[in-house]
Amino acid sequence: MALNIVLFEPEIPNNTGNIGRLSLASGSNLHLVKPFGFEIDDSRLKRAGLDYWQHLSLFIYDSIEDFYIRNEGKKMVYFSSHGKKDYWSVDYADDLFLIFGKESKGLPKHMLYENADKVYKIPLFSEQVRSINLANAVGIVVYEGIRNIR
Repeated sequence: MALNIVLFEPEIPNNTGNIGRLSLASGSNLHLVKPFGFEIDDSRLKRAGLDYWQHLSLFIYDSIEDFYIRNEGKKMVYFSSHGKKDYWSVDYADDLFLIFGKESKGLPKHMLYENADKVYKIPLFSEQVRSINLANAVGIVVYEGIRNIR
């Protein structure tokens, strides 16, 4: 069983490092779509991922177009604070691609529009919060996926 965590243009190395560690711990694959807001050899990325980084199942793409070409026909779902459906209603399955946007802006509007029936959210219960940290969001979704698949 393996889920696929996809980070679209990640900006914060510490988040990506933490998500890398989560990927390994959960048996998931990590997919990173360029451009990044950091260098892949950034010490903060490695520190957050500790000494696990070399053990990851890691895929790097030059662009979102490259990602879609290399993963054509795969089942994908998208996560955004603009989603209409809650993350627990995803039809989780082995090899599902879980796509998350960049920390500052999320996923591009055109991507959300083109995939409107596959966009999910993590509900927020405070009007003072726009979104939650990317690494936390990925953790919530990945372990819900594992719970559902098992």
